[in-house]
Amino acid sequence: MTTTTSLAGVDAPPHPFAISAQAKRLHLDSASAWQVHERAQALKQQGEDVVLLSIGDPDFRTPEPIIDNAVSHMRVGRTHYSPALGELNLRRAVADQETRTSPHPCSAAEVAVFPGGTAAIFGVMSCLLDPGDDIVIPDPLYVGYSPIMQALGVNIVAVPTAPERDFEPQFDAIVAAITPRTRVVFINTPGNPTGAIIGKSTLTRLAAYCYEQGLWLVCDEVYSMFTFEKPHVSLRAAAARLDNIVMIDGLSKSHAMSGWRMGWAVAPPALIAHLEKFMTMSLFGSPQFLQDAAAFALSNDEYYVQEMKREYRKRRDLVCDLLEQVPGISPHRPQSGMFVMLDVSKVLEDDQAFADQLLDEQRVSVIPGSAFGTSTRGHVRLSLVQPGHVLKQGCERIGEFVSRR
Repeated sequence: MTTTTSLAGVDAPPHPFAISAQAKRLHLDSASAWQVHERAQALKQQGEDVVLLSIGDPDFRTPEPIIDNAVSHMRVGRTHYSPALGELNLRRAVADQETRTSPHPCSAAEVAVFPGGTAAIFGVMSCLLDPGDDIVIPDPLYVGYSPIMQALGVNIVAVPTAPERDFEPQFDAIVAAITPRTRVVFINTPGNPTGAIIGKSTLTRLAAYCYEQGLWLVCDEVYSMFTFEKPHVSLRAAAARLDNIVMIDGLSKSHAMSGWRMGWAVAPPALIAHLEKFMTMSLFGSPQFLQDAAAFALSNDEYYVQEMKREYRKRRDLVCDLLEQVPGISPHRPQSGMFVMLDVSKVLEDDQAFADQLLDEQRVSVIPGSAFGTSTRGHVRLSLVQPGHVLKQGCERIGEFVSRR
């Protein structure tokens, strides 16, 4: 009998052990773009003077009252399994917030808690879509959406947006992209990476159209508390009926709680029942003490949320004012969020090359716009999650880089 032997001298298995097709679909089409950030982190760990403007993790600490609340609940024993849909106190806090911001009352029966907004999106889409279905999503889109759809075997139909319209999705373009296989229209307002805000009239028309066509309309609103001149309007507030409306939100950005993994879906009770089954068979809930602290955060957040919002607006204005003075690049002043998109096409048409060379020559990391879709080709995304003096230094280095071209 012949056996195969590995180079290390250990018997190799006679047959390869299979990996599922679903696992093989899990990849980022924009992986090369994120290599810029990974290289920047590696350089920084080696002691290089790198200005990291490539990541969206808030630099603010979670407010101390929220931390204290979590610790106190741990100490009194809130460390056991929680219900699959989440603790009732958090679901009520989410429902209360939705009731305050919408003409439609909301109850805990319409809320499902997840370990983060991304998990909420995965759970919702798992319950709404089958392999081979189409989902319509405006472009550019958050890079985390694509792997979810790949895992589910779902086809993304991307809807281009225009820089001259500040990348705001248009009703007619979305409707034109709907196919016979479309089951879900998925929007993100305020948007990542552009900060675009979809107006109330567009949301109202889109909700009515999707209702009449038997389509689900899902909205990611995780940046809803960080709007500047143009106000955010919730999809639930704009829609006349809620039978097909799903809203995703969480605390990662608004409360500087990215590592806490606290998100939720607000949906019709019929869908919530399926989400309960999904959670029971997969994630099995989130930690009790974290949910307690999240409920506290939603009920005691006005001061520090407003402070962070003011700081992000200040940083946005600093970056845009500085970069508007650099010949050849044009910053899009966002209406929300923690990112600025820079049009660098007059300097280098290839945004990946711009990001690579900027890191190599000036030790500044940004994300190529092509990582988010075709609409932001020729752009790069700059993050505002650094103090003002670091952002100023980064802008100065970008100016030096451009001046040499």
